[in-house]
Amino acid sequence: MSSPANSAARVGVVMGSASDWNVMQHATHILEQFHIAFEARVVSAHRMPHDMVEYGAAARGRGLQAIIAGAGGAAHLPGMLAALTPVPVFGVPVPSRYLSGEDSLLSIVQMPKGVPVATFAIGEAGAANAALHVVATLAVHDVELARQLDAYRAQQTDTARAMKVPPP
Repeated sequence: MSSPANSAARVGVVMGSASDWNVMQHATHILEQFHIAFEARVVSAHRMPHDMVEYGAAARGRGLQAIIAGAGGAAHLPGMLAALTPVPVFGVPVPSRYLSGEDSLLSIVQMPKGVPVATFAIGEAGAANAALHVVATLAVHDVELARQLDAYRAQQTDTARAMKVPPP
């Protein structure tokens, strides 16, 4: 479902490095499940700052309705994008080599007043939940998407109710 950069993507999924894909692909899987067009690309805040500025500044004009930004370590990408665009930014802390992603989490969550980033858990669960939050946000004005989200949640409930303890 990934869209070329100039097509009708509704959501941008960006990361600081290709090595972040192992985490960020969990966001794209959710978007695919809900048939939401997205683009996925590397936009490094530190290695390609001019590209990042261009991406953030053009996001709304290109029709993006949300940006899921994942980064590790200093993790400036989500916050910088939030400073560059009125499009809602959903931040995913990617686990880092030395501090297990706690540095990423603190970098993303500790934004100054007036530059919000909705920040999620470190790693795969955070990426999936960021995408689900995007789905819920878009579903506010999309009846079909709201129906799909209700079905998704009902399936989660059914799965949990079917669990046996101890597990087989």
